[in-house]
Order: sequence, then C-alpha cells, then structure tokens
Amino acid sequence: MGNLNTTTLIAALENAPGIIISLIREVPPRYLKRRPSPTKWSAYEHACHLSGSDAPFLARLDLMLSAPQPYIKSIVNSPDDEAGALLSVDLDEALDPYVRERASLVKRLKELSAGDWQRTAKHEAFRQYSVWILFRHVLTHEMLHAYRIEELLLKNDWE
Repeated sequence: MGNLNTTTLIAALENAPGIIISLIREVPPRYLKRRPSPTKWSAYEHACHLSGSDAPFLARLDLMLSAPQPYIKSIVNSPDDEAGALLSVDLDEALDPYVRERASLVKRLKELSAGDWQRTAKHEAFRQYSVWILFRHVLTHEMLHAYRIEELLLKNDWE
C-alpha cells in the first residue's frame, strides 16, 4: 500500500483550497466562464465542481469505517454539470463551503487511527481501495482540476 505518510497527505489536503482559490482569483474575468471547447469545462466550472466534493468522500469514509465489506460506486458528473449548470452557481458562495468543509474533513482525518487508514472496500472501478487511497484520490482529483484551471489561466491563444 506504499508508505502511509498520513501527515503529509493531510497537510496537502489542508493547503489545497488556498492554492486553488488563489489560482481561480487570478483568472481574468473575461476568461473565467469561457470554455476552451464546447465539451470542456471553463476555469469557473472546475472551481465550482470542487465545492461540495468533500461530502461524498466523507460519506465513503463513514461507510468504510462502519460496514464489514463496503462496496463503492464510481462518482459520475451529472449531465446537467456537463452541460453547463455550474456556470450559474455563484462562485463566492461555492468557495465558502469548500473552505469550511475542507477544514472539517482535515479535522476528521487527524482523528483517524493507523488501522482506520488501512480499512478497505471493493470499488466498482479500482483494483484496490482503502481509506488511504480514497483521500489520496481526493487530493489528486483536486490537483487535476487545479491544473485545468491553471492551463486556462495561462492559455495564450484565447483571442
């Protein structure tokens, strides 16, 4: 399962919103909601998507800590979100709960025992899945969206 350095992972999760929010604040307003192509999200949509994404992962944690052989289904973006529903979300109202929910997620993770981190589940799409992998996945998912925001922020051929 690799080196379970939970302290490093928790610190990265704790600091991620600060990185992502500063990135989204750098995007010029005229490009914020602009999609690079009709089927690819704008920087705005990537940021709004991350708000509220901690809740399903906390639900997974609860399931993995309480059920003897939990089964985890993949999360799929809703057709509405893919079609642009996130463009009508208020960005500031989305970022506030993102910061709040992340703080409570971090508090919860700091309370987990070594055994909790190694609890496993059967995942619909992954060969192996543990609490450690779950929260590493939260971080890598978030960094993927951060990278997409940064690409759009730095894109030199918008015009």
